[in-house]
Amino acid sequence: MISRSKVAWAALAAGMLALTGCSGGAGAATASPAGSGSAAPLSGTVTFWHAYSADSPEVKTLETTIIPAFEKKNPGVTVKDVAVPYDQLHQKLVTAVAGDVLPDLVRADIGWVPELANLGVLVPLDTSMPDFATLSAQSYPGSLATNKWKGHYYGLPLDTNTRVLLYNADVLKQAGIAEPPATVADLVAAAPKLKGVGASAFADNGAGGWNVLPWIWSAGGQITDPDVTKATGYLNSAASIAGVQTLVDLYKGGYLPDIILGGEGGISTSDGLATGKYATILDGPWMYPIFASQYPDFKLNAAPVPQGDGGSISVVGGEDIVLTTSSKNQAAATEFMRYMVSEEAQLEMAKVGQMPVLANLGDKLTSVNAYYAPFVTQLATARPRPVTPAWSEMDAMLQDEVRSAIKGDKSVKSALDEAASKADALLANVQK
Repeated sequence: MISRSKVAWAALAAGMLALTGCSGGAGAATASPAGSGSAAPLSGTVTFWHAYSADSPEVKTLETTIIPAFEKKNPGVTVKDVAVPYDQLHQKLVTAVAGDVLPDLVRADIGWVPELANLGVLVPLDTSMPDFATLSAQSYPGSLATNKWKGHYYGLPLDTNTRVLLYNADVLKQAGIAEPPATVADLVAAAPKLKGVGASAFADNGAGGWNVLPWIWSAGGQITDPDVTKATGYLNSAASIAGVQTLVDLYKGGYLPDIILGGEGGISTSDGLATGKYATILDGPWMYPIFASQYPDFKLNAAPVPQGDGGSISVVGGEDIVLTTSSKNQAAATEFMRYMVSEEAQLEMAKVGQMPVLANLGDKLTSVNAYYAPFVTQLATARPRPVTPAWSEMDAMLQDEVRSAIKGDKSVKSALDEAASKADALLANVQK
């Protein structure tokens, strides 16, 4: 769920601003009317880019249930959706911004909205949608906050999620472990036993913020100051170092597979968990339909993120839906946004692993899918990644530094000192 091509994205920002003569920031986008106040029937085509998974029923639900239902309510409108693999969507957006060929709507990772807003390619919904206040009030405040940049809101929350500890109970049992690790110390203590039965204690497929922030936060560390203006003293604090050190120690002990370093080095987290190669992973609710499809005999179990000195703290994920300034059919596009955040559409996507953002549906989630229960509990303490246009670059840089520490090229302290210093410069740049 992490963005790519951060450097290219940042370079593009400067280029786009130069081309458009914009000064950047919240005032850069000039909104066209996006309300549905006209009495005339809506018509035309709405293009919608997203990264719903084709490995689960997400794309099928969108294309065979949600879009047809919307088009039935709006017979003059056709929604053309384009599914893009998650790890390719950010780069596709970069290219589209450069060519001024963005679609009407994008289901964007919550970390991308400030970037796009800062480029001036999103419509500020709080000034263009007459009912924005009503719609936004239905969402969880934390999810809504991911859409805010320099005083304006550029999207609506579309879905939310977090990561919990998914585990293979049979592997734990083979190692003589009755319960999933409740604490980081439990996980470290269990690692040699699990190695003895041929399983890695933990596996993850990256070392960026989505992957390592739960370890840093659960150790009591931070990423930036509360105003997201400075990382030094936070990202390289003793507690943050301790969080990353846990991963380094697991890797050095042979309890964490090479996939955390990228490239080749092991099977995927889902394949490894289901086949008993990995005892635990961190992942989200969307994995349940995938496991059910690919490993129908495997019983997936979930537990809270292992607790450290800072608690059991996971990371908030999810997507927002944004309207681009390139849209030539903002009225119809806005109406589709409204439908996507309606209770009807949110409940349909909840059936296939996408947690709704409507606060009033929280109590209904476990009746839709019982597996939502641990995720709802974890969300109570989960935190969002820093809301800043600099996050994608910070994320890429953090991953590089953490991987250097895991490989032993430098100490964790040296890696996080370097990461904090670079983050300071990036944060200062976006505040100009």
